[in-house]
Amino acid sequence: MKRVRADLHIHTVLSPCGDLDMSPARIVEEAVKKGIGIIGITDHNSLKQAGVVEALAARQGIFVLGGAEVTTKEEIHCLAFFPDQNTRTEFQTYIDNNQPFIRNKEHLFGYQVVVDERENILFHEEKLLLTALSRNIHEIETEVHRLGGIFIPAHIDKAVNSIFSQLGFIPEHFSIDALEISCFTTAVSAREKFNISDNIALVKNSDAHYPGDIGKGLTDFMLSEISFEEIKLALAGKEGRTVSTG
Repeated sequence: MKRVRADLHIHTVLSPCGDLDMSPARIVEEAVKKGIGIIGITDHNSLKQAGVVEALAARQGIFVLGGAEVTTKEEIHCLAFFPDQNTRTEFQTYIDNNQPFIRNKEHLFGYQVVVDERENILFHEEKLLLTALSRNIHEIETEVHRLGGIFIPAHIDKAVNSIFSQLGFIPEHFSIDALEISCFTTAVSAREKFNISDNIALVKNSDAHYPGDIGKGLTDFMLSEISFEEIKLALAGKEGRTVSTG
């Protein structure tokens, strides 16, 4: 087993709230600088930038979990990750079919661009990515797991857009792979405050929108190798694999 540092909640230039310095190249540069071995790309309701980050990161020995920060009908933010490009493409279609088209107003919400490895703009995303899907959290979780993905309700300690702020509880018979806490709390305090059992994994991430924020929240994974399936096993606490946060 080996210990790998991970930051699983990073926004790129594609997210309207993401700084324009959050290009794939800059994200990978920051991850290398900070000794991060696994990064999660989680733009709002879009997976269209993950592939470029994945290609650049692989050259530096960094593993990318490609996914999105999905907004449910209840306005809950959830991290969804997928094992390959085919399942990412399928989930992107699911998003597109279940998110209303509201045109982005760049002067209000920010730019939404997809760039290549050299930071050339490939296209502008016209649809506002912040808009919630028409599907509830149960429906989205079911689709993520149907595709073999990882489903993690995001920043549960935040006063808005978290499962506890919007629902007040974790529903029964609800399949999650972990819960995310922000860099402003600890696993101990989160478990006490929200009465979270020890058999639910907690991950701490940065929710980075600026290069300097990458790595402000980190999770340590104990894995036999770095792969999507190994990460799933660690989140489940299987066969000696573990996750831990500061």
